[in-house]
Amino acid sequence: MTDTVTTTKTNLNKFEKLKAEKDGLAVKKEIEKFASLGWEAMDINDRDHRLKWMGVFFRPVTPGKFMMRMRLPNGILSSAQLRALATILQRYGDDGSADITTRQNIQLRGIRIEDLPDIFAKFEAVGLTSIQSGMDNIRNITGDPVAGLDADELFDTRELVQQIQDMFTNQGQGNPEFSNLPRKFNIAITGGRDNSVHAEINDLAFVPALKDYPSSILGFNVLVGGFFSAKRCEAAIPLNAWVSPEDVVTVCRAILEVYRDHGLRANRLKSRLMWLIDEWGIEKFRSEVEKRLGKTLLPAAAKDEIDWEKRDHIGVYKQKQLGLNYVGLHIPVGRLYAKDMFEIANMAEVYGSSEIRLTVEQNLIIPNIPDSRLATFLTEPLLQRFTINPDLLTRSLVSCTGAQFCNFALIETKNRALEMVQALEAELTLTRPVRIHWTGCPNSCGQPQVADIGLMGTKTSKNGKAVEGVDIYMGGKVGKDPHLGSRLHKGIPCEDLQPVLRDLLVHHFGAKPHN
Repeated sequence: MTDTVTTTKTNLNKFEKLKAEKDGLAVKKEIEKFASLGWEAMDINDRDHRLKWMGVFFRPVTPGKFMMRMRLPNGILSSAQLRALATILQRYGDDGSADITTRQNIQLRGIRIEDLPDIFAKFEAVGLTSIQSGMDNIRNITGDPVAGLDADELFDTRELVQQIQDMFTNQGQGNPEFSNLPRKFNIAITGGRDNSVHAEINDLAFVPALKDYPSSILGFNVLVGGFFSAKRCEAAIPLNAWVSPEDVVTVCRAILEVYRDHGLRANRLKSRLMWLIDEWGIEKFRSEVEKRLGKTLLPAAAKDEIDWEKRDHIGVYKQKQLGLNYVGLHIPVGRLYAKDMFEIANMAEVYGSSEIRLTVEQNLIIPNIPDSRLATFLTEPLLQRFTINPDLLTRSLVSCTGAQFCNFALIETKNRALEMVQALEAELTLTRPVRIHWTGCPNSCGQPQVADIGLMGTKTSKNGKAVEGVDIYMGGKVGKDPHLGSRLHKGIPCEDLQPVLRDLLVHHFGAKPHN
């Protein structure tokens, strides 16, 4: 690391001071001690902050019950891994649950500190890790959920995603080279035609592009700087660089090093990559990346190959492998319990190849189901609840954790989101899916800015009293020609929201009232 990080220590914010006092990865050696001490006796900075480097999150709204965030590159896990997660949650009964996230990941809830040594042992036994999944680290790397299955894909992203994770986590053991970024960092790689990873909302994204000179070669155009925060939301912009698949990992490393060593650290609200690009300009940023690489980047291909509308992968689809199918199950707002996870793991083993895949829409896919077993698979009782043909509003519903478990959330989201779409579907007939995204606060984990209708939690007033409310966003576009939506209404009380949404669906999305 260069001296840039250390030269500004006089004006470090409190989190930078915390990291300077003790690297977050240092707590890896203290897990046994923490388990013995108990959460109430721990050093508050270790408990509230540094444990996040191990993927363990203290939640003030559920004191003593922690959240754990996994690392699942490209959203892929085995039935043995899912069963291990279910076994962990089973211990906690009604307190234990899991959420599929908008980064093709899984978060576990209800975890107790005294169980951490055993939990980490279970992870290691099945090849799972949660290392560096919180605070100022790289988040789960997203890739095409049907990579290697889709006959129309341009590039299978799985190996590249794994290589990048191995690089910055030291094969899942923890890597101090990249454990002190200015803020969190999101990476996506897409090799399909429909931008299934929402490349534009990542700090760094690689999208497929053909380079015509000296011959037609498939590689990636590079996008940088996309992010959502309470202060600002921006779509990623072109770096004007095309890279071959062989160079993706080294280019990724170079960009991370530039951000690590030069990213802004004084004001935490201005520490994401785009703020550095704003300060330097894209040309200087590109030049600094080239210095790290030791070579000049080729200019971007004239256009990328994202030319399909976004797919959600719910339903039954033929794979490029003759005689095999993948089936996408709708998981309402991504919520799973131990019993569900055991059943899904069993189904993946009995009918498929023991593989499960997650999507950024908080759903899951079971691939490699032979034609001969498909009809029997579709009779499984679990598909009554995790259907392959959900109603049109339910189908595209996304929600963050909300106030039930997250102390940042200003409103409850998941249960309210489900109840709201069910009520709207009882009132309206729709002709196409409408993507409604809920997020509990301006941190935008539910990504309302990319939705047809986005709902951001806020506090508002009604009849002189403070109540839970939402700001309404509209116009987000994903897939081909993506762009962010903008705020349409501000401070709508949640108790008054249903008729507002009904009117939006009727006037903007062709919904018809039943009477």
